[in-house]
Amino acid sequence: MNTVTRPRILVVGAGFAGVGCVRRLERRLAADEADLTLVTPSSYQLYLPLLPQVASGVLTPQSIALSLRRSRKYRTRIIPGGAIGVDLASKVCVIRTITDEIVNEPYDYIVLAPGSITRTFDIPGLTDNAYGMKTLAEAAYIRDHVISQLDLADASQDPQERAARLQFVVVGGGYAGTETAACLQQLTHNAVKRYPRLDPALIRWHLIDIAPKLMPELGDKLGRDAQEILRRRGIEISLGVSIAKAGPEEVTFTDGRVVPTRTLIWTAGVVASPLIGTLGEKTVRGRLEVTPEMSLPGHDGVFALGDAAAVPDLAKKEEGAVCPPTAQHAMRQGKVVADNVIATLRNRPLRPYGHKDLGLVVDLGGRDAVSKPLGVELRGLPALVVARGYHWSALRTNVAKTRVMTNWLLNAVAGDDFVRTGFQARKPAKLKDFEYSDAYLTPEQLRAHVTGAEGQG
Repeated sequence: MNTVTRPRILVVGAGFAGVGCVRRLERRLAADEADLTLVTPSSYQLYLPLLPQVASGVLTPQSIALSLRRSRKYRTRIIPGGAIGVDLASKVCVIRTITDEIVNEPYDYIVLAPGSITRTFDIPGLTDNAYGMKTLAEAAYIRDHVISQLDLADASQDPQERAARLQFVVVGGGYAGTETAACLQQLTHNAVKRYPRLDPALIRWHLIDIAPKLMPELGDKLGRDAQEILRRRGIEISLGVSIAKAGPEEVTFTDGRVVPTRTLIWTAGVVASPLIGTLGEKTVRGRLEVTPEMSLPGHDGVFALGDAAAVPDLAKKEEGAVCPPTAQHAMRQGKVVADNVIATLRNRPLRPYGHKDLGLVVDLGGRDAVSKPLGVELRGLPALVVARGYHWSALRTNVAKTRVMTNWLLNAVAGDDFVRTGFQARKPAKLKDFEYSDAYLTPEQLRAHVTGAEGQG
């Protein structure tokens, strides 16, 4: 009896790019046309741009964790784990499951959307003492940590310890760092009213970045407006400055200043997932070089997109321009890659990715925001309406939209109770504990592993 094997499509990563691709494949492929598999540690898509609002308590963690099992046409097999190597010659993806089991997953077509990890530098003490803002667990932990600093400062009899616990340092003047500093400053500003023994003047937030401008993509005027808003709220902004050394109780800036603090949050950019390094293919600034159709040259059925791929930006005239690693591009690239996978299956021509940037939105907490939709510069309430309207509309499910809108309304009316959950209080939560950057295989280890598995088979 003849058995017909359906093509196996493997998607790596459940960010904006990966989920956008999977959802389109589910809708446009017949059930008997291909088998779909998704590799992700968690069975949800994280709406990353709203993470600072989870850290500040405006939103609950569940509200921005969009279940992958809610789709009406859900039929994708989910492997709970992370890809640690891809052997393009053997068409095998090596996966480390959440129980640390190593499994080999064969494929016929693969879509690489593993995203990015926090970019760090060889700074003494950084990964041991800094917190990140890349995952849901980190955001929840940072909220607990910041509130605990207020609690401990309130209980302390030592003026120096109290002052150190009430100083907070955020490194990174991009969107993530600026929004994190702004939202968490709002949290401490509102919370200190519940601590009559604490002097609000002792609470100091530092936002530093090695670049000469804050969020340069906004342009000079809106960038200055954002700085003005933050400085008015008491956030000390230092540009052209970074971290020279990080310790458990103090941070040394590159300009020589030493700031006593128990809170260092590192958001100084991202780099492509180390998975890309296992392929042994050409990269552009660490991102996999792909065609405008997001296919990997020389390898049929291999596609890459999102933060991990250097997708040519056809909307820009300059040679070598690539799409920035933003959610706006990743969501749209996911749909185009899905269409190109289907076109490959059906022997049809592929189409290149092209998208004009719709603008930028930055929510600074409270009623403060700056936005630049379609080139129109806004600040204050109009900018806030645009920022939240964009995020709300971009949420993939109606359940998520309802939860987020409810959270926003409840926070606006009732405020925050500043409660610590405490569920992660005894667990480490520094950068080194969340990135798992040492889990990936080298190309040599990958080949040896796959060859060994083939020999046993």
